[in-house]
Amino acid sequence: MKFKSLLNGIKTYEAGKPMELLVREYGIKPGDIIKLASNENPYGTSPAVIKSLNRSIDKVSMYPDDSAYELKSALASHFDMLSENIIIGAGSDQIIEFVINSICDTNSKILMAKTTFAMYEIYGRLSGATILKTQSHEHNIDDFKDIYKKHKPNIIFLCLPNNPLGECLNTDEVYAFLDSIDKNTLVVIDGAYQEYARYKDPSKVIDPKDITTKYSNTICLGTFSKVYGLGGLRVGYGISNRNTIATLHKLRPPFNITTLSLQGAIEALKDQKFVHDTVEKNFEQMIRYEEFADKKGLKYIDSYTNFIFIYMETNSKELCEKLLKKGLIVRDMTSYGLNAIRITIGTKKQNDTVLEVLDKLC
Repeated sequence: MKFKSLLNGIKTYEAGKPMELLVREYGIKPGDIIKLASNENPYGTSPAVIKSLNRSIDKVSMYPDDSAYELKSALASHFDMLSENIIIGAGSDQIIEFVINSICDTNSKILMAKTTFAMYEIYGRLSGATILKTQSHEHNIDDFKDIYKKHKPNIIFLCLPNNPLGECLNTDEVYAFLDSIDKNTLVVIDGAYQEYARYKDPSKVIDPKDITTKYSNTICLGTFSKVYGLGGLRVGYGISNRNTIATLHKLRPPFNITTLSLQGAIEALKDQKFVHDTVEKNFEQMIRYEEFADKKGLKYIDSYTNFIFIYMETNSKELCEKLLKKGLIVRDMTSYGLNAIRITIGTKKQNDTVLEVLDKLC
């Protein structure tokens, strides 16, 4: 069987290692495993979501509302927009796929930071587009400007805050950059961690209504997988002008979101106190990792997310293997060409254990 030749140059996306792997390979009891590798919410999700899902469990045999009317209405109210400005995806990465497939072919170019969410490049290469990357690992707006002027890409991805590094451009930098971009270039602003940035520093906030109203060539992405704690339900959304959203809907398969996923997201959006409390505890605990890195003389990136990126002096791959054998899952960054680890900020109890073990190994 012959597959597309362009697949030969595409690396498989590496997700965080599952807890089941440690159970199978190391015989560690599930209750002794701490997973801080995939930026899931360590506090779970809103109790109201669990109650709602339990009440709706008998609906699993039924197709969902393909229009996602209630969820889009709730998001429209939350962002002070119209439902026609919103598209729902099976995770925000599905909308990334829609965006690229709606624009790109072998004559297209896509610009992104050197180190950012891997699916931008994967979907881009699948379309046959040329991938352009900045020299800087982190988002450097001057690098973006230089490459844009030289190559005039069809799509630009800005991950704000950036995964897997955690840094975030200031809002005024983003707006100034957009002022210099041709309207035929679509700028995708991936805000998967915007709730965290909004809490930590208002100067990093991207308001979907404001930016998509001022710039018709932008689309903002969001997800329920992070702060809302619904990673297992796979719900993301895109916000843009009516014409862009209508075009993307032509690529959306029917019933791409499950009945329970829609119900969970609707309930999760209602509980903003849970969101606030989660983010507050996140940054309270993050300080402990910053203090640990300072004590060990390790460089880390100032994070506006629910994880911290720490450069290692010892081999990061070997360190992560040692942690795995102790039932602790963090993300090794060797695949990005960086000797570093990314740690999701856990609960106090989880962090107590991880920091104690790291102190002995680093």
